[in-house]
Amino acid sequence: MALAARRDARMSVAEYQVWVESRPDDERWELLDGEAVLMPPPKERHQRIVYNLLRRVGDLADARGCSALPGLAILSEALDDFAPIPDVVVRCGPPLPDGYARDPVLIAEVLSPSTMANDRGRKVEFYLSVPSLQTFLIVYQNEGRVEAWQRARDWEMQVFGLNDRIELPELGGGVAVADIYNRVVF
Repeated sequence: MALAARRDARMSVAEYQVWVESRPDDERWELLDGEAVLMPPPKERHQRIVYNLLRRVGDLADARGCSALPGLAILSEALDDFAPIPDVVVRCGPPLPDGYARDPVLIAEVLSPSTMANDRGRKVEFYLSVPSLQTFLIVYQNEGRVEAWQRARDWEMQVFGLNDRIELPELGGGVAVADIYNRVVF
């Protein structure tokens, strides 16, 4: 009986968009499995990695007429109860009228201890359901390790270390893993 009550309380993306509009600007919420989840403020180490990603991937995106941005929610036709907010989103379409992207070509999540279960769990399934997505990066915060899910015929995952380079064909170049961790001490 409790499970049915919980399902009834789930929000759709449309309901979430209306609900989140009334929240204060300093709160960051994402929708996961129909539940609004408050995101904790990121730590400086996390933000340094996000900054490095935005700089490196952003240069490639700019050269293609695309944009690398933080804080956009991702939507997919596959699930109407998910609107996660990854750390970095690259998209190539016209400017969005709101903060919701349906057309990312690259998404990066920097793992944090408090969000690791979600980032490595249901979010992976969700992101891989987005038709336009070509690369999904899971960037570890406490070690020089990046998991890259890339769409070929099907999704393939490779693990990269500090001495490796991740090729991003959708952006016409690549990124050295060491550059992602610039000024990050392990």
